[in-house]
Amino acid sequence: MAPKSKEKSKTSTSQPPLAIEDLFSSLNGHIQGSEFEEAVKVADKVLSILPTDEDAIRCKVVALIKDDKIDGALSVISSFQKLPIDLGFQNAYCLYRLNKLDEALVCLKGLERDSDTLLLESQILYRLGKADACVDVCQKLSKSEIESLEINLVAALITAGKASQVPKALEGLKIKPTSTYDLAYNTACSLIENNNYADAEQLLLTAKRIGQETLTEDDCSDEYIETELAPISVQLAYVQQVLGQTQESTSSYVDIIKRNLADEPSLAVAVNNLVASKGSKDISDGLRKFDRLKEKDSQNFQLSQELDAKLSQKNKEAIYANRVLLLLHANKMDQARELSAALPGMFPESVIPTLLQAAVLVRENKAAKAEELLGQCAEKFPEKSKLVLLARAQIAASASHPHVAAESLSKIPDIQHLPATVATIVALKERAGDNDGAAAVLDSAIKWWSNSMTESNKLSVMMPEAAAFKLRHGQEEEASRLYEEIVKNHNSTDALVGLVTTLARVNVEKAETYEKQLKPLPGLKAVDVDNLEKTSGAKPIEGAAASSSQEEVKKEKAKRKRKRKPKYPKGFDPANPGPPPDPERWLPRRERSSYRPKRKDKRAAQIRGSQGAVTKDKQEAAPSTSKSNQAASSKANAAAPSSKASKKKSRR
Repeated sequence: MAPKSKEKSKTSTSQPPLAIEDLFSSLNGHIQGSEFEEAVKVADKVLSILPTDEDAIRCKVVALIKDDKIDGALSVISSFQKLPIDLGFQNAYCLYRLNKLDEALVCLKGLERDSDTLLLESQILYRLGKADACVDVCQKLSKSEIESLEINLVAALITAGKASQVPKALEGLKIKPTSTYDLAYNTACSLIENNNYADAEQLLLTAKRIGQETLTEDDCSDEYIETELAPISVQLAYVQQVLGQTQESTSSYVDIIKRNLADEPSLAVAVNNLVASKGSKDISDGLRKFDRLKEKDSQNFQLSQELDAKLSQKNKEAIYANRVLLLLHANKMDQARELSAALPGMFPESVIPTLLQAAVLVRENKAAKAEELLGQCAEKFPEKSKLVLLARAQIAASASHPHVAAESLSKIPDIQHLPATVATIVALKERAGDNDGAAAVLDSAIKWWSNSMTESNKLSVMMPEAAAFKLRHGQEEEASRLYEEIVKNHNSTDALVGLVTTLARVNVEKAETYEKQLKPLPGLKAVDVDNLEKTSGAKPIEGAAASSSQEEVKKEKAKRKRKRKPKYPKGFDPANPGPPPDPERWLPRRERSSYRPKRKDKRAAQIRGSQGAVTKDKQEAAPSTSKSNQAASSKANAAAPSSKASKKKSRR
């Protein structure tokens, strides 16, 4: 802010009046030229002469804020707290910049509700996730001529879940969505929330073009333009991903991550979306990419302070949730358990942390504990219980707890009477042995659809299934009543058949009455039912007609068979095949006709007696051994070690 000119009466007695005026002129010049560091130095010189000068104090605080020295600005504010100078707005803004949002909101309460205060309050409420209150504040400011108010209003409406109101809000402000690239980007985000991805893609491309032209006209550097338009590029990649253009979106995410842009929130969203698109593939690579987002000094996974301050609660929750899922895929149970346990404190109003804790418990084979945890969460957040109860039902069904699964599904009013839900609950109650409870579910569904005024009435689907169920469990009278009602209201032939077969067990006369409504089958007029019942059963048809039809079928099958050319080995000439192969080549050698077993040596002396005994004849014959035999035996003994050595070498 530009300082006011000082009167001579405010100057110090020891300093000439001209010096103070020169200092304030210099201070004004530095602030106008965005030389904030020099402005702080000049302000200090003024304060050394006039320690309580309000303009000098304000200039110093604003210069420190502009120079991103928020802690320094807060220390200056606290040092002059005793002076009668109102620095409450600056104090609240510094707390907002330091992400101390609750303290900043408290600080604003005692200030005058002017346009600047309301604008800061709307930004604090937006960051706190209180989107409805933010929308109310922005609507109060709609009559004020505040630059870029429409951008904040559209963002607040999207966060509050009121994206459908964006066109009406812009129409009320008489502003086109393409007036600025920021507004075009936010409007495209509202289209995404309304699942209008095709129009969102076109508007994002328009926003990128407008931003490129605007920033180029302002002589911005290419690096600055790329960083400024990074959110548009990431959102465009997300839309392509949803539209099934996986290759284009993946290449866009990879390109943004490789360039390592200064816009950390956009980089974090790109990393998260890329990891989510890959799923369980490249788990280690996904964990490494997430590690780029955490605080460097933190051993556990925790987002950096800058990301924690700039990302919305929804984005932060998605990153933490995907991190836990990757840890589960990587089977790092200790880290997954530790991180999932910390999430309820970070996101106390969300059910996602509880779902992640339940997933960890299921992986640890603690299904009962997971069911209990999800049941407590459903009671704590009844308006968000649908997702929790569905997860509980799935876990219970997988863990063979059908009664718990049926109970969970019965607590979801939105889908209570849909055919798929009814069929699932009935099957679960049947598995649990509660047939009466299953029948009660069917009766309740029939009653609900009977009173329903919707066009897509499912009564014609529910009643036959209920009748079949009751017939299956021995409730013939109830089944016949249902079939009779279907026949009267829907004129169904299948229901009439079911009614006749059911009444045949309960009331034969009534069954015969309804049987007359059945259309006769062609070719059955001449059939005597009484004689047919006396026969032993159908006999196979004999005669030429049957045999001829069988021959025709065989001929047709033979015609259908295609002859394929035989495939020969490489280098084989079928014209000169050579000698035929031995037909016994696959038989074991002992079973071949050419096998001749070796003869046993009959001359070998038969040794009898205990093992190791020597006959008397051998002992007597030993001294009379000739020299030639001795030489031969010595040669054989000498040759033995060499043969053993050769065997060892071959094994090596």
